[in-house]
Amino acid sequence: MKFDEYSISEGIKKSIAKQGFKKPTDIQYKSIPPILRGEDVLAIAQTGTGKTAAFVIPILHLLQVKKTVRKSAGIKCLVMAPTHELALQINEVFVSLSKHTKVNSFCIHGGVEQDRQKEELGKGVDVLIATPGRLFDLVSQGDVVLKGLEILVLDEADHMLDLGFIKDIKDLMRHLPERRQTLFFSATINEKIKKLAYSLVVNPIRIQISPKDPVAKNIEHAVASIEMDDKRFFLGNMLAEHPDRKTLVFVRTKVRAERLKLALERQKIEAITIHGDKDQKERESSMQAFRKGEQKTLIATDISARGIDIPNVEFVVNYDLPESAEQYVHRVGRTGRGREKGQALSFCATEEVALLEEIDQNLGKPIARLEISKKNYQMTKASVTENNNEEDWKSLMEHAAIETEAWEKKKKKRKKNKK
Repeated sequence: MKFDEYSISEGIKKSIAKQGFKKPTDIQYKSIPPILRGEDVLAIAQTGTGKTAAFVIPILHLLQVKKTVRKSAGIKCLVMAPTHELALQINEVFVSLSKHTKVNSFCIHGGVEQDRQKEELGKGVDVLIATPGRLFDLVSQGDVVLKGLEILVLDEADHMLDLGFIKDIKDLMRHLPERRQTLFFSATINEKIKKLAYSLVVNPIRIQISPKDPVAKNIEHAVASIEMDDKRFFLGNMLAEHPDRKTLVFVRTKVRAERLKLALERQKIEAITIHGDKDQKERESSMQAFRKGEQKTLIATDISARGIDIPNVEFVVNYDLPESAEQYVHRVGRTGRGREKGQALSFCATEEVALLEEIDQNLGKPIARLEISKKNYQMTKASVTENNNEEDWKSLMEHAAIETEAWEKKKKKRKKNKK
């Protein structure tokens, strides 16, 4: 079935065609009809399968029809997302697909001043996309009124629970009308998620897209044994050999992200970072530079692993192994989006072998091993280290101290602003 065969607004079909989409993905094919019928949906699908469009397309049609029949003010659809980046991305999809409709959308999230958000909300919004914390603040202050809500969407619900938003979500439920359509989207399902989902939905249509291999088939992924102190040399060598390739590098902590950035600078390789210590303006700037290809290498913590759809990421590197198979799937899923091909490589140090074994077991089969001969291993190290000297390391440590001091100042400033 093609999109132009669906009973949806011609304006939406026009926008879909402009995006170059002709046929729905599996999750879209199974989700769109029940959502159009007004049914509650509980959908589980791996990352990169097109979940966002699976609910945006039918929601836009439902709201467009109602706006044509009757004009009523107030928020009609609320979409909750766990992170600023994902919320902004969902809003971008709404904006691009609603260009030929009368439906408008707006995104609110923390990390920025509330005044501008309140001003936009005052102009009238049909679809509100929000992170739980900021949403709860504005609802409590009376700036967001949800009594006329018709559709509630929880996207990446498993990640919202991981981030501890369950209390905010439950507190918000008392501000919502009982009669509403609820759509619950998640990449994974466990008992805690089931409990939350079934407390929100009524007789839902359950949809689960779960192939035997949780990693999308168009992603080639492998792991190489590289010791912790040597990882920067191998990453630098890879990036130097492919300077035009858009590469997303995942590390475990904020500090390691900044240290790796500095280590790459010593190898004359430019990179940008994104993590929780960056303010919202910095995060948005980094994401935009990477999206547009102005910067080819982005170093990120797991804040960017969930649901972020960055076009044309050709390579993902797990510089540090993630702590679970779910995180692994989400990370490598940043490449090979939709029908694109992608590649991912993980570095595994001796102290990470237990993590790798656990990931292998939970994936159901071992990740392919990339063997590096002893000779090539030593040559890669030597090609980088021969250009380093003691002064470089001294400079690096001084730079790291300056960065640490800057982070502390930013933390104090944010705490002061919150007060």
